Amino acid sequence: MTIKQDLLVIGGGPGGLVVASVAAQLGLKVTLIEKAGFLGGDCLHSGCIPSKALIHMARTAAVTRTGVRQGLLSTMPEINFGKALDHVNRVIEKIQIHDDPERFRSYGCDVRFGRASFVNQHEVTVEGETIAAKRFVIATGSMPAIPPIPLLERAGFETNETIFKRHSLPAHLAVIGGGPIGVELAQCFVRFGSKVTIVEMADRLLINEDKTVSLLLQEILEKEGIEIFTAVQVTGIHREGDSRQLKLSNHMTIDCDRILVATGRRPVVHDLGLEAAGVDFGRQGITVDRRLRTSQKHIYAVGDVCGPYQFTHMAEYQAGIALANIVFRMPRKTDYRVVPRVVYSDPEVASVGITEAEAVAQGIKYHVAEFPMADIDRAVTDDAAVGFGRILVSKGRVIGASLIGAHAGELIHELALAMQVNAKVKAISALAHAYPTYAQIHRRAINKSQAHLLQSRKVRSLVWLLNRLLP
Repeated sequence: MTIKQDLLVIGGGPGGLVVASVAAQLGLKVTLIEKAGFLGGDCLHSGCIPSKALIHMARTAAVTRTGVRQGLLSTMPEINFGKALDHVNRVIEKIQIHDDPERFRSYGCDVRFGRASFVNQHEVTVEGETIAAKRFVIATGSMPAIPPIPLLERAGFETNETIFKRHSLPAHLAVIGGGPIGVELAQCFVRFGSKVTIVEMADRLLINEDKTVSLLLQEILEKEGIEIFTAVQVTGIHREGDSRQLKLSNHMTIDCDRILVATGRRPVVHDLGLEAAGVDFGRQGITVDRRLRTSQKHIYAVGDVCGPYQFTHMAEYQAGIALANIVFRMPRKTDYRVVPRVVYSDPEVASVGITEAEAVAQGIKYHVAEFPMADIDRAVTDDAAVGFGRILVSKGRVIGASLIGAHAGELIHELALAMQVNAKVKAISALAHAYPTYAQIHRRAINKSQAHLLQSRKVRSLVWLLNRLLP
C-alpha cells in the first residue's frame, strides 16, 4: 500500500526540521524521514553544539590559568577532561528536548526513522514502505571529507563525529586541516593539556578569511603552544601500537597518539536514489536554482547537501525560502549577499560580505575602516585587548567586514544588518553606542577613517566662514 502525502522531507537536521514542522502546522500532510535514530542532525550531535560546549569548558581552563598567572589563584587545579565531555553530553541532552520526535508528531508530522531512497520521481521507500508525495525536500546534510592519505584508514583517526565520544585526553593530537573545525578543536585540546600540531596544505590557516585576521590568529595559537605547519601535506602515516607517525611533504615527521581529520565536509548524496528520481548532483552536492528547486522542479534541496554554505543558519534560511515556494507558491529566491560566519576560536573570528582580496579581484573601489581592540576600553577592562575590526566601505556603504577579538561573533551582526538594509556607514557612526561596550569598535573604526576630513581645506574653510559671517 502506498502512503500519499503533500510533502516528504528527507533529513532531520536544522533545515529539514524547519520545513517539516512549519508545513505540518500549516495543515499539509507531511512525512519526515531521518536515517539516524534521533532528530537534530550533525549540528546537535557532532557539530555546532558539542564543539561550542567543549570550547566553553576549554575557555574555563584557560581563564583559570590566567588567574594563576595574575596571582588571583594560588595553584592550577587538575583538569578532568572526562568531566568536560560530561558537560558536552548534558548540553546535547538539554537541547535534544526541542528535537523530540513527539513534538513534531504533535504538529501532525509523520516522523519515521530509516533510510529513504527514491524509486522514481514521485515515490520514496523507507523500511519496506512506499510513500508518494506531491513535493519533496532533501535535507541530508554533509559528512566529514576524508583525504586520500596512504595508510590513514589503517592508522585510525577521529573526525568531529567521533572526537566527542573519547573520554581520554590525547598526549599529542595531530590535526589535519586548518579550517574552522581544526582550529577550534586544536585550541580546545591544547587548553586541556594535550600537545597539539596542526598540518594545513594552504599557506595559512582559515584560508577563506581576511589574510591579516588569519595570520594574527595563527600567531595567537602558536603562543598558546600549538605547533603549526602550513603549505605542507601529509604524505603517509606509520602506526605502531598506539603511536602514529605522520610523514610530511617537507620531509618532517610528527609523532602523535591521536589524529583528528578536519579537512572539510562533503554533501550526503549517496544511497538516496537520486538517479532514479532524475535529480542532478555532483561533488559539490545537489544542483539547485535560486528557488532551491532541483532538476526536478517538485523536488527541493536545502542545507549542506546543496550548499553553497555549510552553516546551520544557512540551512534554516534556505528552509524558509523552500517553504515560501512550496507552501505559499511564492517565487522567492535566495540572496547570499549577506551571510555572516564565525570561527569560535579564542579570540573569535567573524566576517560578512567580501574580503579585501575579493574586492581587489572584482575591481571594486573601497577604503578600509579599521580599529584595534586595544583601544576599546571594555576590551582593556576585560583583559581582552587582542584583535581588531576591519570594515570595507565602498560608496559610503559596508561591502564586507572582518573581526578578530572577544565577542566577534556577536559584534558582526550590526554590520550584517547595515549591509542587509543598505545603510550608509554614517548611520553607524551617528548611532550612540553604549559605553563601555565592545560594539563601540564599529563606530570608532568609521570615525577614524573619516578623521582626515576634519583637516581638509574645504571643511576648515567652511568652519572659518561660518564663524566669521554668522553671529
